[in-house]
Amino acid sequence: MGNNYFKDRLSFFAAIFALMLAAANLRGGLVVIGPLVEDIRTDLGISAAAFGFLMTLPLLCFASFSLVVPWVANRLAPMKVVALALLTLGIGAAARLFGDYGMMVSGTLALGAGIAILNVLIPSLVKGLFPENASSLTGVYTLVLTTGAAFSFYSSIPMRDAFNDWHVPMIVWAILPIIALLVWLPMLRVKFKPAAPTSVSSSVWRLPRAWSLASFMGLQSIQFYVLATWLPRIFMDAGLSDAEAGLMTAIFTMIGIPAALLTPMIAAKLPTQRSIVAIITLIGLVGVFGIWLAPIEGRYLWVACLGTYGGASLSLALALIAMKSHDMRQATALSAMVQGVGYLLASIAPSLIGALYDWQQAWTLPMLTLVLLLIAQAVAGWPISGTGKVDETR
Repeated sequence: MGNNYFKDRLSFFAAIFALMLAAANLRGGLVVIGPLVEDIRTDLGISAAAFGFLMTLPLLCFASFSLVVPWVANRLAPMKVVALALLTLGIGAAARLFGDYGMMVSGTLALGAGIAILNVLIPSLVKGLFPENASSLTGVYTLVLTTGAAFSFYSSIPMRDAFNDWHVPMIVWAILPIIALLVWLPMLRVKFKPAAPTSVSSSVWRLPRAWSLASFMGLQSIQFYVLATWLPRIFMDAGLSDAEAGLMTAIFTMIGIPAALLTPMIAAKLPTQRSIVAIITLIGLVGVFGIWLAPIEGRYLWVACLGTYGGASLSLALALIAMKSHDMRQATALSAMVQGVGYLLASIAPSLIGALYDWQQAWTLPMLTLVLLLIAQAVAGWPISGTGKVDETR
């Protein structure tokens, strides 16, 4: 089993299950509002840019709270920090059910804070608790995260229609964190303490390759959150119903599941990951150009390309955190820096795209922006996807 933290195989797999159930909460509660865009905008009386802020705010939380996670994790047991994050996430998701835009913003702030902490800790706990299984479990972690988003997209409209209330799909994502918290409680008994600091666990902020990974993470996050927020609207503007648009967005997330699972396993076997960066960039470009130029005719192909790009891109970014760090402390520092800076880059994107759409009443300029950012992502990811650890120049 590769470590001394678990007495037997049952406790080993129970720990994996608890960790993955926590990971299931990392996207669904955020993206559930995408297919419900028109219901929420109409009920709350808000603009497209104000709705986009509901996606931007969690990213700002990711950027800010991520940076303090290493400090908190050094003073509280990481297992306790995860429990507190799940509780915060559940409270925030519940607060968004109370009707007005102010409560929606306040709940989203708490939701984002909880997810930000889990974003940083889960990849580093995978490396610390399961060092010999880090690559495969990173794939499973990304698969679970992606599946949660896919379920959220796919189920939101049917649940809304079944109960004639757009709040109902959001209730699910207020309950799941509490279930995950209850499952996590036995993990508080695990006698886990990260290894003592070593010379390689110093600040990652001075490392050019860390900035390469942060930029890669941020640019892939821009693509995901823009598409999660506005892909339903793009398809509805092209003539699909809201249910059909929600289905296409669900396919966008579900189709990426195999890529999310396999990418870290493949990446771990290659001397460099640059070929993966090139391939996923080309696939992403096909998808973006497709929904820009022929959104209806080839929609299944376009969302398949975007989903494959998204699953592989996120999974690669997370895998590189573990692959390019020497130990758990450096992985935690790198995860915090990469996700803090990365999500800061992504934080303005949904509102900016919403504002561009409000201004132009067309998707031409927003889609051109996504094309340019995809190319920039490939350039950003090139240094970190070469050989060596994050603090090695070659």
